[in-house]
Amino acid sequence: MSTNKHRIPDMKNSPAETATGDAELFSNAGDFEHQLPSRRDATIMMVDDEETTIDVVQMFLEDAGYTHCITTTDSTQALSMISELRPDVVLLDLNMPVVSGFDILTHMRSDPNMKHIPVVILTSSTDGKTKLKALELGATDFLGKPVDSSELVLRLRNTLTAKAYQDRLAFYDGLTGLPNRRMFMTRLQRALQRAHHENKNCVVMHINLDRFKQINDTLGHSVGDLLLKLIARRLETSLRPDDMVMAGEALGPHGNLFRIGGDEFTVFIPDIGNVENTTQLAQRILTLLAKPCNVAKQELFLTSSIGIAVFPDDGHDLDTLLKHADIAMSHAKQQGTNTYQFYSKEINARTERRLSLEHQLRKALSRDEISLHYQPKVDFASGQIIGAEALMRWMHRDLGMISPVEFIPIAEETGLITELGAWALHTASVHCKGWHTAGLGALRVAVNVSSQQFRQPGLLQTIEAALREAQLDPKHVVIELTESMIMANPNETVTALRMIKEMGLKLSVDDFGTGYSSLSYLKRFPLDELKVDRSFVKDIPGDADDAAITAAIIVLAHSLGLSVVAEGVETAEQLAFLKNVGCDEYQGYFFSKPLPEPAFVERVKRAQHD
Repeated sequence: MSTNKHRIPDMKNSPAETATGDAELFSNAGDFEHQLPSRRDATIMMVDDEETTIDVVQMFLEDAGYTHCITTTDSTQALSMISELRPDVVLLDLNMPVVSGFDILTHMRSDPNMKHIPVVILTSSTDGKTKLKALELGATDFLGKPVDSSELVLRLRNTLTAKAYQDRLAFYDGLTGLPNRRMFMTRLQRALQRAHHENKNCVVMHINLDRFKQINDTLGHSVGDLLLKLIARRLETSLRPDDMVMAGEALGPHGNLFRIGGDEFTVFIPDIGNVENTTQLAQRILTLLAKPCNVAKQELFLTSSIGIAVFPDDGHDLDTLLKHADIAMSHAKQQGTNTYQFYSKEINARTERRLSLEHQLRKALSRDEISLHYQPKVDFASGQIIGAEALMRWMHRDLGMISPVEFIPIAEETGLITELGAWALHTASVHCKGWHTAGLGALRVAVNVSSQQFRQPGLLQTIEAALREAQLDPKHVVIELTESMIMANPNETVTALRMIKEMGLKLSVDDFGTGYSSLSYLKRFPLDELKVDRSFVKDIPGDADDAAITAAIIVLAHSLGLSVVAEGVETAEQLAFLKNVGCDEYQGYFFSKPLPEPAFVERVKRAQHD
């Protein structure tokens, strides 16, 4: 009887890389039965202190076509070998000295890395209590001694088939057929360990679809699912074999492409020669995904954002590398989508600041750090201040003034913009009422409403409450909406605008000319004014195209019975041109920058006495 002997076959790939089971084999659920013959590529491990039994069983396995066999007669080494080599099935004897099969089975089922490996018990016992105990400890099946070759083949076939199905559920995405996040984490962990030992660079590319949620919510989840399947196939097409070179690893039918979340995919490149190869692949993916998608008889346009992190420069461990790839992806989205971004320390610093600002912004209102500044709106005909646009400002008690360019997008992403918007409506209404009470005339206040706030079912109640508490006549309040916002869902927008209009408020379209307005819809909206975007104003009258566009917008607005406000007026030449083409009102630094409320009041008083 041998007590210290184990044999590992001489294989081209280590069992840890090839013995990944049938989970590596299936591209979709329909391939399951077709792929079953490849179960013989699985790795079988035998633990038995009787060398004769091992020799006989191994001979049966080889005759049946199972060529990847690991054997040991030393039960004290079994657990470390199973943990390291991760076989697909363990054939385990129960009655062994020092460490019994019961001991091994107990440890396997308590270890997350080994608990799901099937264990077929080798036993000559007919005792029911023994079998019951093994089943309670997590045994998968039993194989009687002496081993019958036909029974051995059937037991293994059934065990591996069940394992393949379980792996399919556990490691593959049911919709696209791609390996899932769990498989990704397992494969990446192994690859990073190997890359560390071999001093190689690895790349993780985190791909997120732009505007997918909007498509999913608008057209329904069935269309969204079809779109995800199409995207998965396109990603597979974009990955060429030379992108996925990994010496000594059988990648399976999908290469290193994974679906790790709803609209999130990951590409893992295990050995990248140089950064240029990564950029070429990223650009190829962006180009392919940006092509029109014909889904459910509809032509849809979708772009993507890609974040790239490189091992070991951007992280030495799995969690850090994934976090940095996600940070780079988020930064790519902030750059305007349909682009890729490599992780850098500078990006990380901006991300950490962004997270810090998000945390601080949640406390800003209660700390009285948020205020409204007012930029005067001037009537061309009289030269008098007739109102102001309310603009939100954040004076952080430690960091100083935070630009709205920085904190407004954070508020929109986190949903805080709804609370801030309601506060702005209330505060602006109170201030406007104060101007009237102070005898400053019938000044109007314009308040911006975000897309999130506009879609909230309680917007009308919020406006009504603000006016009631301030005791302000609605005709003195102008609600400003962006062009892209009102065109997002024109039919619903018309209804909402009419309800606001019926309350007595005025409606303005901000940033006009930068979106995609349809004149037929524009006529339907119950608007009062258009605001010419500053991008057209800044180069007039020198830029002939901008001058022509601005003049045309003014003519169009007047033909629809709308007044026109030019924003961003900074020079006397701009002012003269706008007055000459019939613009009604203007605002900008030429007259005044946005002012705190007390300073605005003083500016109005001074203008009235000039």
